Amino acid sequence: MAQAAGAPQPGAGPPHVFKLVLLGSGSVGKSSLAMRYVKDDFRSILPTVGCAFFTKVVELGAASAKLEIWDTAGQEKYHSVCHLYFRGANAALLVYDITSKESFRKAQQWLADLEKESSPGEVVVMLVGNKTDLGEEREVALEEGKEFAQSQRLLFMETSARANHRVTEAFSAVARELLRRAEEKEQPPTPRGGARLALNQAPAGPARCCAR
Repeated sequence: MAQAAGAPQPGAGPPHVFKLVLLGSGSVGKSSLAMRYVKDDFRSILPTVGCAFFTKVVELGAASAKLEIWDTAGQEKYHSVCHLYFRGANAALLVYDITSKESFRKAQQWLADLEKESSPGEVVVMLVGNKTDLGEEREVALEEGKEFAQSQRLLFMETSARANHRVTEAFSAVARELLRRAEEKEQPPTPRGGARLALNQAPAGPARCCAR
């Protein structure tokens, strides 16, 4: 079990704590994304057994978020066990390998599993196409990932843990949406007859994406 933590800025209030799970089939780069984000490190990593755990505090303006990152094993033999880890999650990075069409299909299955454990719109989900450094071997087009994310009202981004491309941006976008929802919940109730904001609504505006 690996763990690393950031520290909030002096004088800042306690950070909001959120549980974030990394989901996807084996060898898509979930552990590499976590290591790159938390420790700014990339190395060959053995397949995760069960689950690995990391923490990091993200500073976003005046607010901060502590992400408790659960990196789940992607091998089929651990599939049923992983359900125990992503119950109660506030957010999920749904990762696939852009060079593997099968991993993209499996990511859709993971999304269905996640939806069984949570209410609609309860979890902030970002679809992540990893390994853009292997663009010449691409099997999943950027538009294909983007269109699926939009159809499911998910955030979307393509990354490369090896090249450190858009990794921090992916986690930060999720943290920013989590904080937005938390702050929205903390607002006083709208007076009767006034406009009401839906809690746990999907992110405002179109899902963001990036090219390689």
